[in-house]
Amino acid sequence: MRPMDINLFAGGALSRAPARTFAMLLATAIGVAAVLVLTSLGEAARTFVTKEFRSLGTNLIIVLPGRSETSGAGPGMALAETNRDLTLDDARATRRSPHVDLVAPVVVGAAAANVSGREREVTILGTTGEFKNIRKWRMAAGEFLPDVDMDRAAPVCVVGDTIAKEMFVTGQPIGEWLRIGDRRCRVTGVLEPQGTSIMLDVDETVIVPVVSAQAIFDSPGLFRIILQAVSRDRIDAAKQDVRRIITARHYGEEDITVITQDAVLSTFDGILRTLTLALAGIAGVSLIVAGVLIMNVMLVAVSQRTGEIGLLKALGATRQQVLVLFVTEALFLATLGGIVGICLGYVLIAGMGLAYSELSFTPPLWATMGAMLTAMACGVLFGILPARRAAAMDPIRALQNR
Repeated sequence: MRPMDINLFAGGALSRAPARTFAMLLATAIGVAAVLVLTSLGEAARTFVTKEFRSLGTNLIIVLPGRSETSGAGPGMALAETNRDLTLDDARATRRSPHVDLVAPVVVGAAAANVSGREREVTILGTTGEFKNIRKWRMAAGEFLPDVDMDRAAPVCVVGDTIAKEMFVTGQPIGEWLRIGDRRCRVTGVLEPQGTSIMLDVDETVIVPVVSAQAIFDSPGLFRIILQAVSRDRIDAAKQDVRRIITARHYGEEDITVITQDAVLSTFDGILRTLTLALAGIAGVSLIVAGVLIMNVMLVAVSQRTGEIGLLKALGATRQQVLVLFVTEALFLATLGGIVGICLGYVLIAGMGLAYSELSFTPPLWATMGAMLTAMACGVLFGILPARRAAAMDPIRALQNR
């Protein structure tokens, strides 16, 4: 029996039972589509997180108060307590490192802002003029905070796009006064729309000099110190310098955590890749279910096609040839189901992309190939039992439909 004859036989068997073929194709297609959709969700999450961290700037080093012990947590999760706050003097001292380019102390909190009787709760970000260069922010109007000494509490502020539109009815906030608590500051600039970045809605933020923020919240400590290394290949050297400088200022006690942007990205990337693999595994279970369905339906089909099998054997078909015929039929089903599933998966992914345009839904190539190969493997594996049953039939009894 030639390969062409085997293919024609398998294809003809599928076309003669369209309802049965459709059920098995649908089961396989759903399994393959599920793998593509779930892995694309995992990849979208990974891409989104990476993009968010990249939006913070480049070559970043972040200093947190408190020592993060080795406990299996990610480097971005350091929440250890400390008896000594980070100070402006600590931030100023890090400039001594030749590997550090920009330094921006950060204080964050919430307070009530008031303009001509219009009041609302806003996020207050206290920092210096270098923070704009680190974050690569652009101005829609006016200027950012002045590049003056960290200790200088100039009565100025910069507002986000939403604050400018909602609190200043004239639409021209530059030069207007904004009251925050018991303090006033003159608006010197408006940021271009930035959206939300790492859980901070920049458009609803008021940026003030870091000393002003410390006075508003009556807190001498810093939330973070953000630094930018001179270049990517000098990040590790800058990190070591910063740790050494601040530890020396804290009387030899290393009560800070210094992390790099790449370290945080690497941690989240690993977590989200594992999540993507887990989602692929969960979806892959549906392919096994599809394989079981193929096996059960083909077992029924074998019992219904005993006369056909008996005729093949009477005409001289060997046990091995009958086995190959039925395995080929199962492989056809799995392959066609996989192709339909890939098409269905990409249609669903395109729909998700239209619904959530801010996310990039793209299944990894390994998921597409893996889903297809798994579907084919399941088809062959679960098609062997029906094929062996057909191949073991006695031709005379099969011709008698017994």
